[in-house]
Amino acid sequence: MARSRTIVIAGAGIGGLTAALALSRAGFRALILEQARRLEEAGAGIQLSPNATRVLFELGLAEKLRPLAVATQALRVVKGASGSDIVRMPHGAVAEQRYGAPYWVIHRADLQAVLATAIAEDPDITLRLGTRVEDFAVHQHGITVEARDAQGLRDEQGVALIGADGLWSTLRARLGDRSAPQFGQRTAWRAVIPASQAIEEFREPVTGLWLGRDAHLVHYPVRSGSEVNIVAIVRDDWHQAGWSTPARASELAPRFARFAPQVRALIALPQRWQKWALFDRAPGRPQARDAVTLLGDAAHPMLPFLAQGGAMAIEDAAVLARCLERDEDVARALRAYESARRHRVARAQRAARVNSRRFHLAGPLGMVRNAALAALGGEKLLRRYDWLYGWRPE
Repeated sequence: MARSRTIVIAGAGIGGLTAALALSRAGFRALILEQARRLEEAGAGIQLSPNATRVLFELGLAEKLRPLAVATQALRVVKGASGSDIVRMPHGAVAEQRYGAPYWVIHRADLQAVLATAIAEDPDITLRLGTRVEDFAVHQHGITVEARDAQGLRDEQGVALIGADGLWSTLRARLGDRSAPQFGQRTAWRAVIPASQAIEEFREPVTGLWLGRDAHLVHYPVRSGSEVNIVAIVRDDWHQAGWSTPARASELAPRFARFAPQVRALIALPQRWQKWALFDRAPGRPQARDAVTLLGDAAHPMLPFLAQGGAMAIEDAAVLARCLERDEDVARALRAYESARRHRVARAQRAARVNSRRFHLAGPLGMVRNAALAALGGEKLLRRYDWLYGWRPE
């Protein structure tokens, strides 16, 4: 692998894999170092809004993803207690015409598999599993990355190091920020069930958002509609680190006791639940230096209440590759990338925090929220997200 054009990426999540493909298209070689011994996607569904699908399409992945994704027709916001609609924000043809790219939902494992296959077919990308990045040193010829695998420590050479190593990023700490992520007083419970088990209301090609007191539910179809992804969010003090803690439905059911009967029935269907505590950070990234930067959750973790964590990492990858392609001074290109992303990701982080509070309102405040959304209407609500969905990497 040519040292002069090699960029080392720590982490093979959605952001790291997308960054490798974008960098390859920009004329670089990418070496991905992933500490897991095999790629296993811990999550279930992921929403790919037009700002994300646009990037994936530009990477040539549209036809590989299309058979696996579901093009949702609307975001349906529902009163949790009664099951009556508050507002329907259009997706489908309306959103695609407005933003030039579709709104899709997909199983994370399917997205990861498509990215991994594209990487395996690219001679300019190497994925090395079972390898953890532990340190780095900058020198006049580039950067030396110290990594540990089953055989011990080894050095890898490159012109830059990209930290895409997630919420608990080792490289973020090496850049001087050793503070812990902030617990959002919420836990998320996830499950996937065969669509045949769900009533028609939950099989429709829509993203359902059911709002209630200190809890809300999100559902949408995945895998061409053959499965239904369910995410239940509750106010909680449990904050164990990790993404896949086994959980029991009996713990979750009381939190949705005031929700409509069909929601309670849906929650009772999964044989297995997994939960994780929700963390983020206040806007702002550590002061990067030289030929090192961060991407995705390592740079700007956010709560999932805007459905943009994965999309922001995908956007990062596109902007990073373009900045490096345009400027031969690697350190300067990385600072340009950070500057280009700063205000946008901060706005998304803040919006997700606002939704964290807004989704769980009840009583008079919940009634005011519902009335405001109903008065706004779906078309105007969609236009409020022009800043988010209409983004282009240029």
